[in-house]
Parts: sequence; C-alpha cells; structure tokens
Amino acid sequence: MDEEAGEPLTTEVEVQGPPNARLAGLLRRVARGDEGAFDEVYELVSPSVYGLARRILRDPAQSEEVAQEVLVEIWRTACRFDENRGSARAWVMTLAHRRAVDRVRSEQAASDREARAAAGETHRPFDEVAEEVGDRLERERVRRCLDTLTDLQRQSVRLAYYGGYTYREVARLLTTPLGTVKTRMRDGLIRLRDCLGVEW
Repeated sequence: MDEEAGEPLTTEVEVQGPPNARLAGLLRRVARGDEGAFDEVYELVSPSVYGLARRILRDPAQSEEVAQEVLVEIWRTACRFDENRGSARAWVMTLAHRRAVDRVRSEQAASDREARAAAGETHRPFDEVAEEVGDRLERERVRRCLDTLTDLQRQSVRLAYYGGYTYREVARLLTTPLGTVKTRMRDGLIRLRDCLGVEW
C-alpha cells in the first residue's frame, strides 16, 4: 500500500486488463508522480511513439529526440488525460503526432529562412504573404470543422489522415471494432465535406 495515497500501488485492472485499460491506470498513477508507473508507460508506448515520429520525420536522430520530448510531456501532463475523451493510447499518439508535425514545420521554416537569406531576399513578395495567409485561414477552417465531429470520428480521422494509420491500425489504437471505425470515419468525412463546402 502507498501510505500517503492510502491505496494500492497496482490495481488488478492495471496488471491483467487490456492494454488501454492498463495504460489508463498507469497514466493516473503517473499523474500522481509515480515514477515506477512512468517506467512502465515508457516501456509500453515508446516503440509506438518512436515509430510514429519516424514515419513522419524519416530521420532516426530527430525521431529519437521527438520521442523523448513526447515521453517527457507525458510525465509532465499525465493529469490532463481524460478517459471520457478517448483511449489512453490515442491520447499518447496524438501528443506524438503533434510534436512530430511541429518539428517538421520548424525544420521547414528554418530551411525556408536559410533559402531566402542565401538568395539575398530582403522582403517577401505579396503573393507569398497572401498565400501564407490563405493557408492559415484554410487550416483554421479545417480545425473548426474537425471540432464539430464526435470524439471517435475526430480521433479516427486524425490517426488515419494525419498519422498515416490504416483502418485496422486505427481500430486497434482506439480499441474499437473495425466496422465501427470505418462507419465513424465515413460519417466524419461526410460532415467535414459539408462543413468545408467542398465537392468530392
């Protein structure tokens, strides 16, 4: 028993339950500062986190850095995990995806700055500024439309289209039947299409 918390360090569901139930239980313990639970979380998720980062970044060294940053973020923000908003594994993979995409954007921005400096550009053409503003507005529209989806629809779409996962992998990550994932994703894409006003 943990004398301070007054409860067992390991519950039966954390030891014998399915991976998501176990991971959710471990995250609750990490949120209370349990370093042993964090070691277990590390063992459970680090291969998947690294794999996703590698898929997005391609570079092994940067993928390792991003994976470490994600695991530090899990340690610091485990208290933000909410089981009512999705599975533990989906929460972890969303953190990993965001961090990897941020790294890609940062690298691209640095590369663009270097290219402009090398070309001796002193100002940005109007068309380039207008295009960037248009891109930002479009990203904001997509973000707003994603927020209109249900949690399962949103998680499924993000994992499939931003994370590059197959339907089967999405179903496994969200611990949801494959048929349900396909249906929710189809419905979600229809809602996105209507929200964005595009024709497919």
